[in-house]
Amino acid sequence: MVDVVVYANQSCPYCTRARKLLDSKGVSYTLLDVGHDRSLWQQMEARSGRHTIPQIFIGEHHVGGCDDLHAADKTGELDELLKG
Repeated sequence: MVDVVVYANQSCPYCTRARKLLDSKGVSYTLLDVGHDRSLWQQMEARSGRHTIPQIFIGEHHVGGCDDLHAADKTGELDELLKG
């Protein structure tokens, strides 16, 4: 399975919702908590071009935020991305 990275924090409801979707699919992912590390937040902004959390990457593909992740799941794109 391809590497999945989630930039998030512990108190964000959208972050929790995105992680629950990935968990329900049995996806292993790296959670980068940007809530307490400004350098990780800056890394996320540079990598995604966005200033909101969560930001999800599957391999080098930037999926986007929680709504983008759920939309990709509904169209089947998420499963294809996860195959690598």
